Amino acid sequence: MHQSDEQRIECAARGLLRGIGQLAQALFRTGDFGLTRSQVAVLDALEDGPRRVTALAACTGMVQPRVTVVLQSLEERGLAARERSAADRRVVQASLTPAGRELLEQGRRRMAAALLRGLDAGVADSERAVGAARDALTVLSDAMTTSNTTDSSNTTDSSNMTDPMNMTDSMDKDSEAT
Repeated sequence: MHQSDEQRIECAARGLLRGIGQLAQALFRTGDFGLTRSQVAVLDALEDGPRRVTALAACTGMVQPRVTVVLQSLEERGLAARERSAADRRVVQASLTPAGRELLEQGRRRMAAALLRGLDAGVADSERAVGAARDALTVLSDAMTTSNTTDSSNTTDSSNMTDPMNMTDSMDKDSEAT
């Protein structure tokens, strides 16, 4: 029996998603952040500047109450801070502290070093392989972004759509914290 092009692409996509998930898990472990995935996701989302809890929930795929709990734990560790907006005292914005930024940078350095060690062990041109993977992921991500933008304009409520690649809540367990 011959598979259609659509079936082959779907099979390849499932393999890609599985591979990305496995790579993400392995890299997260080598990052040795001492935090849960949810905590790292919130720190990562704060890297570009202060955000409201609603914005953090939207970009991390977590529900607002979960983001609030995660922020409290990050504040207790000195990795994030919350402040009332000077322009509107009703608004609370969270931001990354210097300690939070440093933790992210150290973890990412460990992740990059582990990735390069893995590539050096079995890939002739590591720089080219990483560049090709980055370029391919960029193409796929851009296609998904364009597709989701087009799809959301054709639906009545796209706010319930979740990113299938964001497995933060489903993979986040308190036991992951070290």
